[in-house]
Amino acid sequence: MDSVDLSVLKTLLEWQALELPLWLVTVVETFGSSPRPQGAMLALRGDGLIVGSVSGGCIEDDLVLRAGSGGFSLNRCEVLTYGVTSEEARRFGLPCGGTMRLVMEPVRNADWVKQVLRLILAHRLVKRTMYCSSLQVALEDASPSDSFAFDGEILTTVHGPRWRLLIIGAGQTSAYLARMAQALDYQVIVCDPRKEMRQTWDVPDTVVISEMPDDAVLALQADSCTAIIALTHDPKLDDMALLEALKSPAFYVGALGSRANNAKRRERLVLFDLTEEEIARLHGPVGLSIGSRTPPEIAVSILAHLISVRNNTAAVACNTRPINQETCS
Repeated sequence: MDSVDLSVLKTLLEWQALELPLWLVTVVETFGSSPRPQGAMLALRGDGLIVGSVSGGCIEDDLVLRAGSGGFSLNRCEVLTYGVTSEEARRFGLPCGGTMRLVMEPVRNADWVKQVLRLILAHRLVKRTMYCSSLQVALEDASPSDSFAFDGEILTTVHGPRWRLLIIGAGQTSAYLARMAQALDYQVIVCDPRKEMRQTWDVPDTVVISEMPDDAVLALQADSCTAIIALTHDPKLDDMALLEALKSPAFYVGALGSRANNAKRRERLVLFDLTEEEIARLHGPVGLSIGSRTPPEIAVSILAHLISVRNNTAAVACNTRPINQETCS
């Protein structure tokens, strides 16, 4: 789930206690260029506060204005279309004649929001079905084949599971990576059996565990929404994690180190019960080759690669990284 959309759901739940009019705004269709994709969400409060985004800002301004003047129903869904004419497209900041349709859904009962957030926290994939005419909402477990859909009456959205990042090692690079990953809505788990490293860890809202790395990977039950990055620069610890991570369904497995160090690591991995295909999954050196040298720069390169892999746009081979990576920890 996009971090912006997760914050929308959390905000809806918080605002429910204020007894103000609430709407959930969802992008259901786009034509041409559009600032936000289908399924993007925005929470709108009757007093004009908003969280989330459906455009670059002009459409949000119009929604706030209309909500403040009582322009939206609290009893039924409405479908709004922006950018039909070139003049309107320019007015609302839609590039290249873009057009988008939005569903304005009054949120009168936030029980479904609480349930969706609970399921996301439990690392579940949930499908939400909303019937526009009655505002009834149904939740059920989703399958990977389920996707966003809108037929004019029924709106189906899929939420979760939350992306997870298991970092092996609680060093400086790990701290930068954890903070940046949280901004991208990763749930961050940090594993380091070294007490002295855990004692100086200062990144809030992360789970810190002391298990040995291989046990941590097995306990996590990594899936296709999980990334595992080994950053201790200690082969004894990093390799333990990789032995289990490379056999898991994790969508990304990476290890810090130079090309030479990772070549030696692959030679060591061959000695264990890993196939050539499993070893080939290793992104080592980890991250995209952007000339990074400092810990925050290395963290940026790693997250850039995670984004590219998640979006199926990775164009850089997994064995390309600055040779000075071996000096960072």
